[in-house]
Amino acid sequence: MSTYYPPPSFHFLVEFTGIEAVKKDQEFQSVSGLSVDIDTEDFAEGGENRFKHKFPVRTKYPNLVLKRGILIDSEVIAWCQNAIEDFEFKPIDLTVKLLNEEHEPLMTWNVVHAYPVKWSVEDLNAQESKLAIESIELSYNYFKTIH
Repeated sequence: MSTYYPPPSFHFLVEFTGIEAVKKDQEFQSVSGLSVDIDTEDFAEGGENRFKHKFPVRTKYPNLVLKRGILIDSEVIAWCQNAIEDFEFKPIDLTVKLLNEEHEPLMTWNVVHAYPVKWSVEDLNAQESKLAIESIELSYNYFKTIH
């Protein structure tokens, strides 16, 4: 009998379609926002007062948040700056890949029509010894999971 062990979540990369990025542009400290909710609509049936029927209406996706140490000369940040500073939005697709120990994808999430809505740098503090972290927040239409 073999024992199944879930894969660790720390070995992943992010690839941006259409951005000529260096390998460092694929490496992030964290990715959050790969989730989906289904909105429902309540319907009260005449004569039935114990409950309301719930029907699925649409899906909604939160923003995708990518964090990493500040990277100098980043094509991804240049893409973000074009959107935020010059208001030139060029939506792209990206993939988030969870990797195994041979650096092969175990799972892949294809994120469709993403564009930046926020870029920030964590607080700089001379009394702490930690990395300068930048955060990129992306709005997107939806994602598909590939196993």
